[in-house]
Parts: sequence; structure tokens; C-alpha cells
Amino acid sequence: MFSHMMVGSNDLDRSKTFYDATFKAFGGREGIVDPKGRLVYRHNGATFLVTTPIDGQPATHGNGCTVGFAMTPEQADAWHKAGVENGGTAIEDPPGVRENYGLKLYLAYLRDPDGNKLCALHRMES
Repeated sequence: MFSHMMVGSNDLDRSKTFYDATFKAFGGREGIVDPKGRLVYRHNGATFLVTTPIDGQPATHGNGCTVGFAMTPEQADAWHKAGVENGGTAIEDPPGVRENYGLKLYLAYLRDPDGNKLCALHRMES
């Protein structure tokens, strides 16, 4: 359904440090900088980008928006730890199992250095 996800940043060097660490923590690669100056991360057929806003205005996080990454619980823990160690902020409950509406999920949440809300998610057998 989705072709890609993109978030804004006011400091691409700071974002590269954060996202390189979090992507490598779950088996991804460091980002590349494309000809337009955007950070590009590709993993398991998905594309995630970080950019300065093209309208020249400051980047702001989307209130109510969350970008979710699929991974195992072990990868989620490593991702969360790498994020906190590289400028991110742990938010909501600590990483762990949540059960809602008959679903059993392993979730971990972070805000990146620009305030974008991120989630590591693993669907577990009920």
C-alpha cells in the first residue's frame, strides 16, 4: 500500500547519526545521501527518507503521526537502545508486550532528535 515514508529534519547530520544507529541495530544499513540531499534508508523492500522541508520552513513533527518499523522483539530492543544512545528520546511505556483488541504486540517507541514519533512493532501469536 505504501511506497515510502518521509520525515523532516532541521539537522540532517544529527539525523544521520540517529537513523544510522537505529537502522543498523535491526540489521539495516547506513543511509545514503541522494542528489537532492535527502537521507535514504532501504530495508526489506521499504524506503524511509529524511529531508529538510522543500518549502524552506523549519521541520516540525506531525502531532498524532507515527512511523512504524517491523522487526523482531530482539531487534526492537536493540533499536530502542541505539536510538536513546544517539539523540532519541524514549516515550510511552518501556519496550514490551502489549495486548489490545485480541492482538498481542511487542512495541517500542522513540522520538527522533526532531520529535518525530517512531515505533518498532512485532506481531506475536495470540
